[in-house]
Amino acid sequence: MALWGGRFSQAVDLRFKHFNDSLRFDYRLVEQDILGSIAWSKSLVTVNILSADEQQRLEHALNQLLASVQQDQTQILQSDAEDIHSWVEQKLIEKVGDLGKKLHTGRSRNDQVATDLKLWCKVEVNYLIQAIKHLQQQLVNTAEQYQDAVMPGYTHLQRAQPITFSHWCLAYFEMLARDKGRMQDTLVRLDISPLGSGALAGTAYPIDRELLAKNLGFAGATNNSLDAVSDRDHVMELLSNATIGMNHLSRFAEDLIIFNSGEANFIELSDRVTSGSSLMPQKKNPDALELIRGKSGRVIGALTGAMMTFKGLPLAYNKDMQEDKEGLFDALDTWHECLTMATLVLNDIKINYQQCLDAAKQGYSNATELADYLVANGIPFREAHHIVGEAVVYAIAKEKALEELTIDEFKRFSPVVEKDVYAILSIDSCLNKRSAKGGVAPMQISTAIKKAKNSLNDSVS
Repeated sequence: MALWGGRFSQAVDLRFKHFNDSLRFDYRLVEQDILGSIAWSKSLVTVNILSADEQQRLEHALNQLLASVQQDQTQILQSDAEDIHSWVEQKLIEKVGDLGKKLHTGRSRNDQVATDLKLWCKVEVNYLIQAIKHLQQQLVNTAEQYQDAVMPGYTHLQRAQPITFSHWCLAYFEMLARDKGRMQDTLVRLDISPLGSGALAGTAYPIDRELLAKNLGFAGATNNSLDAVSDRDHVMELLSNATIGMNHLSRFAEDLIIFNSGEANFIELSDRVTSGSSLMPQKKNPDALELIRGKSGRVIGALTGAMMTFKGLPLAYNKDMQEDKEGLFDALDTWHECLTMATLVLNDIKINYQQCLDAAKQGYSNATELADYLVANGIPFREAHHIVGEAVVYAIAKEKALEELTIDEFKRFSPVVEKDVYAILSIDSCLNKRSAKGGVAPMQISTAIKKAKNSLNDSVS
């Protein structure tokens, strides 16, 4: 049964019905639709559309329906209803008869779907924030476990300066903190109820929309009915947040794929998150990480699709807006799944200490320390930079590390170099000198881990 048949004299073509109907995906809004309907029924009592007894009968029937769908949402898909709103109304009429037909008084599917989607988004935001926090916690645990694992840091995929695996973990902790902050900011903006805005011009009944919003758990009600039914900024914001978050996870995955490669061999991934080859028995493939990297594309695509759909829509509601849900549902599901998988990947990761340390000692990653040494001995940095560059070229030709050069060899490039240079060129020195806030010095890493733990403990669940 459609909710709009009176105006039409011909039956809908079944091909159009399949094209037009949204129940196959908006069934996920069923709990929100029922909760919104209960709140709306209470408002109808205040304007004398329903008696208190009628409202109680409707609420009881809606709560029965809610309990039923919480047990099994798939029952909804067996219906030929157009959308979740018509499905709920049909089921309600089956339970209470003509009384169920009174519930939609003063309400439109336009403000109804906008409300349902915002309620759903509020729930999903909190689920995602929890998933982000779980990954952050695993990053902190891993950082704490591997504080003494020295490895090369990279720029341009070239070995640059030594860092620790803990420092790498905490870099992603910071990215996730921003992801979490964006979600919290979005939650503030979407926490405004559109219900009572009608189709576009507002409801014709003197309903207290602020009270209605509070009853639904919103912070307040929208200020403009035309905007309220047209607004999908929260959809775009969540897709944008998911895109940025998935970009972070994709970089995380790419780093670990490189670290796990036979050429690097810095880490070993658990058997629980890897797979083998059907042909080559020796293979252990980082499929979990490759899928995280690959799935970022579909989330980016969902954001792009939504932006293109909404960029030219006139006010107010247009059926194009039905396209907001499938991409959003898929993107947030994907992000949540990838956050969970990234947490699992870190859970049993193993660091190959010696391999990491050996790599950190290669590639002349202590060249900057030599430049700083020269600066400390009175040579301007730009000149020191040039001197060290020449020394590196010489060391490469001799197939030596910088710390393997003799004092006489160093003095070919600068007379100020003495035996104290060797302590400066050690890995420990390279790390310990980076003691400013945010640096890689062990003291700073310990401080950063403590601060990260505190932030997780202090954050609102």
